[in-house]
Amino acid sequence: MIMQGKQGLICGVANKASIAHAIARALRREGAELAFTYQGERLRRNVEDIAAELDSEWVYPCDVTNEEDIHNLFEQLRVVMHHLDFVVHSIAYAVKDELKKDFHLSSRDGFRIAHDISAYSLIALAREAYPLMRRRGGTILALTYYGSEKVVPNYHVMGAAKASLEASVRYLAADLGPMNIRVNAISAGPVNTLAARGVPGFTKILDIIPERAPLRRNVETEEIGNAGLFLCSPWASGITGEILHVDCGYNITGM
Repeated sequence: MIMQGKQGLICGVANKASIAHAIARALRREGAELAFTYQGERLRRNVEDIAAELDSEWVYPCDVTNEEDIHNLFEQLRVVMHHLDFVVHSIAYAVKDELKKDFHLSSRDGFRIAHDISAYSLIALAREAYPLMRRRGGTILALTYYGSEKVVPNYHVMGAAKASLEASVRYLAADLGPMNIRVNAISAGPVNTLAARGVPGFTKILDIIPERAPLRRNVETEEIGNAGLFLCSPWASGITGEILHVDCGYNITGM
């Protein structure tokens, strides 16, 4: 098992339909030990159940808008983990009303919130994670979407935030590369997750992909999970600063 003896943190699992859960499953299947975070008591039971299913008792609260929460999370990880081999960042949020109006009508506060939670949180987590990775290197993996590159209906401030996230991946890769810490992102095709259903008209996107993607279908969460496993594993030891599209080829198509 390629991840035997490796330990990592999964941030942003909401339920068993989430992409983060698929990545966690793939990592655990290959022997990794996992810790999980949750944001708010409403999600705690869901995440505890997922952790138990994947043989983990390491479940911690973390609000990524709170620097003290992030610091406390890693202080707790230092107690239970000998090393940290990977962090999976599956965190994104935009105020729902911001997705319902034209982009030029985005509010200053709505724009700030989307960038703070969806993009800056990656930097904040990386800053706390890298001291635990310095001894033997590690991997940080983020999740993004094609709406960062092209205009996707109703994605608006989240598209701008994902573009910021992808730029942050590249700058973090440059910063942390000398310490043998790799930073990458997966740009996943649309999946019917809780977060995706918050985007107005999302189901129409699921209908369009099979018509235009080279593989003529939507991507499966298991396929994204396996790609996440690859990027977190030694198999991807020479890859950093990359955005890997896992979308049945949709991103390569024109009109």
